[in-house]
Amino acid sequence: MQITREDLNPCTVALGVACDTTQVAEGYERAFKLLSKKVRLPGFRPGHAPKTVLAKMIDQPSLDEEAAEIIIKDSFRHVIESEKLEPEPTIRPSVELKAINQAEGKCEYTLTVSLPPVVELGEYVGLPVIDRPIEVTEAEIDYQIEELRKRGATREEVTDRGVVEGDVCVVNIKKSGDDGSGRSFMSVVGQTFPQLDEALLGMGAEEMKNLTLKFPKTFQDKDWADTEMECQITVNSITSTKPRDIEDLLKSTRAESIEELRTRFRELLERVKTQSTREIMTEELLDALAKQSRVDAPQAMWESLAERRLAETAEEQQRAGKTLAQYAEDNGMTLEQLNQVWLEKAKLHVERALLIREVFRKQDMKLDEQALVQELEEMSREYGTDPATLLSALKKSESMEEIHFRAISRRVSDFLIENADKKEPVGAKA
Repeated sequence: MQITREDLNPCTVALGVACDTTQVAEGYERAFKLLSKKVRLPGFRPGHAPKTVLAKMIDQPSLDEEAAEIIIKDSFRHVIESEKLEPEPTIRPSVELKAINQAEGKCEYTLTVSLPPVVELGEYVGLPVIDRPIEVTEAEIDYQIEELRKRGATREEVTDRGVVEGDVCVVNIKKSGDDGSGRSFMSVVGQTFPQLDEALLGMGAEEMKNLTLKFPKTFQDKDWADTEMECQITVNSITSTKPRDIEDLLKSTRAESIEELRTRFRELLERVKTQSTREIMTEELLDALAKQSRVDAPQAMWESLAERRLAETAEEQQRAGKTLAQYAEDNGMTLEQLNQVWLEKAKLHVERALLIREVFRKQDMKLDEQALVQELEEMSREYGTDPATLLSALKKSESMEEIHFRAISRRVSDFLIENADKKEPVGAKA
């Protein structure tokens, strides 16, 4: 057997294998015996008919395929051992058959083997990071309460005043000189385009106005888009939005007072900002660590991750009645560009995950049951379900490793942030 080796990268090896004629002959002999047992001939037990008769019943492509599988399977272990390789256990080596010929005694194939990742960790204590202050303002709380009031808002027709920003109007626009009745549109005043918004403000129901309008390129009626014309606009109707009153809001949220509701929102916003800030700081610290570390991972590791993410995206789009190509186009990309984007993201994800695991190992960190329960509860909040249901789903899909890695990531993130060289933000607050 002849073996040629090419190191594609520090964690991927391609082995060109040319088997001996003896190996090939033995492989074909075993393949013939296996296939002959599937042949049914009257008067003969399976596999016991004369070889000359059986040979006519077995086609060459089937024999080649069976023989190649046997030969590669038998030689695989010897090839790995002869090159003193220790494959990455989570990635199956890939095989590409180059040639198989019974008459010539030839079987040649390429074996691509992924090796375990190599991580040379740089200094991870005292990494620089921006220390972003977490502050919840009264204006932010006011906004959240107002948004909550809007969700239960009611609409009522307006007859006693003119249009104000935020009103919903049915507006008829008629091109000057046209005999038709014009075109009617539903508009949220302040969200159409500047000229029309300005013209509508203050107009009453059934009021008309003549003016010149320059329609934007994005206007919904394409034949009017990016054109300028003399128009007559008529406000057919005005509807306003009336937010829920405070008493109704308190009742629906089961808050005793507006002060209690504000306290709830303050705590919620603090949690959200703390989590977001923590994620940003962790990314900055991992980027800083990556710059002074060496991480080599087999390409198949991030390729398989990218394939899974693409498959999940394709399933989501299929449920929405779209293809993956349409999704890519909606986001300004070709399908090839989308694939490349996912490959780059998957590579970054894998490299960061390896850095996290190495810090966890080097610091001799441990996970206890409480850490896993905390992560399960956090995940259940994210997915909007209860912990028991989520746990059952993770077990069913064999995804329990996700909880473990999230818990590991949290421990490492806390450690890096706690031991970072925190810098004051420059300029305006983040």
